This record gives sequence, C-alpha cells and structure tokens, in this order.
Amino acid sequence: MGWVESIQKAIHYIEEHLLDELDMEQIAREASSSVFHFQRTFSILTDMSIADYIRRRRLTLAAQELINTDIKIIDLSYKYGYDTPEAFAKAFRKQHGVTPTDARKKLGILQSYNRLVIQVSLKGAEPMKYKIVEKDSFQVVGVKRTYSCVNGENTQKIPGFWDEVNADGTDDLLFSLNNGEIKGVLGVCVADDAFKENSLIDYWIATEHVGDVPENLLAMEIPASKWVVFEVHGPMPHAMQNTWKQIFSEWFPSNSYVQAGTPELEVYSNEDPSSPDLYSEIWIPIK
Repeated sequence: MGWVESIQKAIHYIEEHLLDELDMEQIAREASSSVFHFQRTFSILTDMSIADYIRRRRLTLAAQELINTDIKIIDLSYKYGYDTPEAFAKAFRKQHGVTPTDARKKLGILQSYNRLVIQVSLKGAEPMKYKIVEKDSFQVVGVKRTYSCVNGENTQKIPGFWDEVNADGTDDLLFSLNNGEIKGVLGVCVADDAFKENSLIDYWIATEHVGDVPENLLAMEIPASKWVVFEVHGPMPHAMQNTWKQIFSEWFPSNSYVQAGTPELEVYSNEDPSSPDLYSEIWIPIK
C-alpha cells in the first residue's frame, strides 16, 4: 500500500466509525504506522490534530442533523459523544458561533468541515535540497521529557520545554558540549515499541557529544542509519514547519523510501532564530 493510500485508509476508518469511541492505536494501524508518526504526519499535513478533525466532523454532522430533523438536542448531544447537553452546546457554539437552539431556528451561519481527501501536490517551483548519508551510531547528551500523543499533548507542550531550556542556560551548555559531526542542538523524537501501547514519546533536547556524560545530563545512543537530510532555510518556527509539510506532502510520496521508525532529528544553530538567512536541518532515518 502506498503512503497516500495508507493515510486515506485511516481517514476512511475514522469516517466509518465517527460516532463510535475511536481508538487512536487502531486508527494508526489502519495507516500501517505508529500512533506518534501518524499523528505527527496528520497534523503536519492538515494543520490540526486528529482529535480536532474528529470533533469538527462530529459537530458538522450534528449541525446538519439539527437543522434537517426533529431530533431532540439532548439526544443529539449523547449521539455525538457529549456527556451533557451543556457540554455539547458549548462545543457547538465554539465551532459554529451560534447555539444549537439558534441553529435550529436557522439563525446564524454554520461552519462545515468536510471529509478530508489526501492529495499529492504537484509542485516544482520550490525545490527541496537534501542529501542521503549513512552514519554510524553516535551518542547524544541532553535532557528529555515524556509526552502523551493523545489529543496532541506532545505538540502543545514541547515548545514550552524549549522555552525552559533556553531560559535556564541548558541550551548554551549543549552548544558548548557539541563536538560531534552534527553541529548544533537537536530536537529528538523517540517513539519506540515500549511506548506504543500508551501512545507516549520521549522528546530530547540534546547535542552530539563524544566523551563522558556531563553531570545532570542524560545520554542516548542513536543507532547507525541511512538518513535523508533536508536543508531548512529561514526563520523559526515557520521554516521548519513548512519543510516538514513539504517532506510529507511532496518528498515521501515521490520517493520509494519510508521512515525507518528510529529517532528523527531537528538540528538548530545558535544563530538568530528570526533571521531570514537562518540555516537548520531535518534528519529522518529511512529504509
């Protein structure tokens, strides 16, 4: 099964079970992916989490049923997964800008989120610069946190982790310890088999370091891999986000490689993060 087809299969599964209690692991299995990698790919391509997509689609269908049938609002609340009519009304108003009662009276404009269809973009005006490298195993040292992938917790909390590291001087320490081949401070995502059952990942802020592990830091061995290394040009965070989107919407669908499932790296320099000339990298292990 192709990359695009696997994502579309997962979306089809969501749509077929939209009124059921959806299991994130089963959704990811439909895409032949881990929970972390599927959620990450989905959010990069769509700019929303899977939980957001499910919520928006349910409230879209709820609105259609509200204005086209005589179903009671309390019954509609339970049907679309809300414990109380009050919780349903709050979510409904947040999406549509009107209460369910006003919507039934045809007051206001409703927002419809349609079923997603993943398509490969045929683009060529903005070339992607990358190289394929093979690298032996190496050590990184740094700090880590464990995050849940449920409801996009990881994407919400990781920026705060970076803020802490920048504020307490750990970032400067890591730059001073950087003596390996990969120059810079790394954001490292680790989603191994041990974490898959609980939809957890380890996220490291680290650097490649040859030698003893400094006090108060942790160490991890990155396995030998074949890597695709993408150049990232421009200010953070938009340049990094845009490159990830190009990787998943253009590069992977156009190549025979797949992700190896081992840790991925974002490489940051100590230059001004707002500079239009800032250079960064994304390293993805492939097979």
